[in-house]
Amino acid sequence: MRAVVLRSHGGPDVLNFEDVPVPAPGPDEVQVHIRATALNRADILQRMGGYPDPRGAGFLEIPGLEYSGVVSAIGERVKMWKIGDRVMAIESGGAYAEYICTHERQLLAVPSNIALADAAAIPEVFLTAWDALVLQGGLTSGRWALVHAGASGVGTAAIQIAKAIGARIAVTCSAGKAQACRDLGADLVVERSPHDWLSELQTAVPLGFDVVLDVIGGDEVDRNLKVVANKGTIVQVGLMGGGSTQVNVGLLLMKRAHWIGTTLRARPLEEKVTVTRQFAAEMLPLFASGQLKPIIDSRYPFDRIADAHIAMGENANTGKILIDISSAGD
Repeated sequence: MRAVVLRSHGGPDVLNFEDVPVPAPGPDEVQVHIRATALNRADILQRMGGYPDPRGAGFLEIPGLEYSGVVSAIGERVKMWKIGDRVMAIESGGAYAEYICTHERQLLAVPSNIALADAAAIPEVFLTAWDALVLQGGLTSGRWALVHAGASGVGTAAIQIAKAIGARIAVTCSAGKAQACRDLGADLVVERSPHDWLSELQTAVPLGFDVVLDVIGGDEVDRNLKVVANKGTIVQVGLMGGGSTQVNVGLLLMKRAHWIGTTLRARPLEEKVTVTRQFAAEMLPLFASGQLKPIIDSRYPFDRIADAHIAMGENANTGKILIDISSAGD
């Protein structure tokens, strides 16, 4: 099969194609013929050498954290899926390829009203946003959430999830992306930089935010502590703005706030399975009903994956950047 294999790290030019063996499914695994994958910030960091492949030795370093496709083979103990099923999933890596193997309980069925080629825009961002806001942040109906980078993949998913469960949500974003966030249902939209979003949101929501979902880090961390509500929760899921900054830790104590650091990629299999199966039960039906939908900025053919990486590096996208890998399921 054709795959992108990292033999070195650096710019987009290290994304080289190779012919590698098609992976065979283990007893509890499903082999999927990949239709599409989607770009994530972790892919950019891994390409640059800043995010080691958690699968470790024994695996070719093939990036790619999510995909959609068609079941092409199943292991002997697999009960949940059959050949020909339309599926999507997150993985620790390996989705920049024509085939992949995933544990059967990590797979999600693609809703019938979602095109298979578009479904690759769902798993990573919706699972990340739902896990951060609801499972870890405790967001419920009527409470306030603040999400940074509201027009990003995680941000656009977070807006939809918050509105679907009856919560209120404010987002920060660049000025040119504000209307897209409003169109998705965000209650408050403020320019993140250089605008003074802190004072604007403190005025609008004086009691503070119950949950803050932050993919930025850097200078936003101290401001998060100023705007989070008493006993509120900050969930740190990314560090686009840097991992080091000065923080007034006294605010954390004074507000009795929770500050959680989290990633999905490096979690043990059973933890991923638990999140995936709960998401399938509680959130997947909302795609079928139209309350949730993948937000797609652009798509590229597999041959132009380096161009897609360049586009993501420019931070101009609203929603997901997709890579069409094959015509599986078309």
